[in-house]
Amino acid sequence: MSHNTFGHLFRVTTFGESHGPAIGCVIDGCPPGLAIAAGDFQGDLDRRATGRSRHTSQRREADAVEILSGVYQGRSTGTPIALLVRNTDARSKDYDDLATVFRPGHADFTYQAKYGHRDHRGGGRASARETTMRVAAAVIAKRFLAERLGIAVRGRLSRLGDLVPAALDWSAVEANAFFWPDAAMVPALEAYMDALRKAGDSVGAAIEVVADNVPAGLGAPLYGKLDAELAAALMGINAVKGVAIGDGFDSAGQRGSEHRDAMTPDGFASNHAGGILGGISSGQPIVCSLALKPTSSIRLPVPSVDLDNAPVTVEVTGRHDPCVGIRAVPIAEAMVALVLMDQYLRHRGQCGEPERRTGS
Repeated sequence: MSHNTFGHLFRVTTFGESHGPAIGCVIDGCPPGLAIAAGDFQGDLDRRATGRSRHTSQRREADAVEILSGVYQGRSTGTPIALLVRNTDARSKDYDDLATVFRPGHADFTYQAKYGHRDHRGGGRASARETTMRVAAAVIAKRFLAERLGIAVRGRLSRLGDLVPAALDWSAVEANAFFWPDAAMVPALEAYMDALRKAGDSVGAAIEVVADNVPAGLGAPLYGKLDAELAAALMGINAVKGVAIGDGFDSAGQRGSEHRDAMTPDGFASNHAGGILGGISSGQPIVCSLALKPTSSIRLPVPSVDLDNAPVTVEVTGRHDPCVGIRAVPIAEAMVALVLMDQYLRHRGQCGEPERRTGS
């Protein structure tokens, strides 16, 4: 399968399937001298992992990273960094009944149409299990960006089905299983998800990711636009059906006098543009939003067809997320960090270190 590599100067290639022996990635382009240890990856991998609460899939993987190359005496050498995570809790038998049928809403049909052969176990390469390695690669990008530029990338759930936060407290996000910025609403979210699971159904979600302290100048006109690459990276996450930068689709109902961000000697007066102008970072916080569809793997029966195009009824069993958006928060953070890392290296290669200008 082609197109498994992401980035230009900071390049990440992932490999592996949901129910294969292991998943992994090769990171090429990491500058030398960055402190890296196997334990550094665990925090973000645990944030992404299943089985940490009753509101996600109950598959329980250790997600222990093995560093195979590119690190010596605790620091990056400048050569390719290979990371490996072994699969230890796959239950392939849960998918035996799906070998010859297509699950509506999944990539089963399209993979079969493209390749004529597919791994039906847990969705194979189409499984969100692959995103483990994107998160792992982004641990390196986040560290470099923080140490070199002071950039911090953080995400939160901004919608769960019909529920939206009544308050925005970033300190509450990591204190609950939903990455939710309003602690007072967490009991309501738990009740909502419990009722959803009992009904055998699923629900969609929305995520906001903010990158602070991004210097002005990252990105390029036309074919290297920062917002275009962020949109493509975020759209490449499983189940994402929409991406917006700044005010996004709300811009369609605004007037120019309202949307444009006035400038003062002390910085911008607002941030409707989401920190990007003309495809280049403005120095303001970069704000990205993404919408994720409801999980298609639910136990409620649905009409479908088999490999011979005969009608069948599909009822999916096994372990699945009733809302994939919850665990997608660290994945969305990862993709933003990887884009920023790549764009920074490209900017440095052409223009040198970016200038620091007041943007907020």
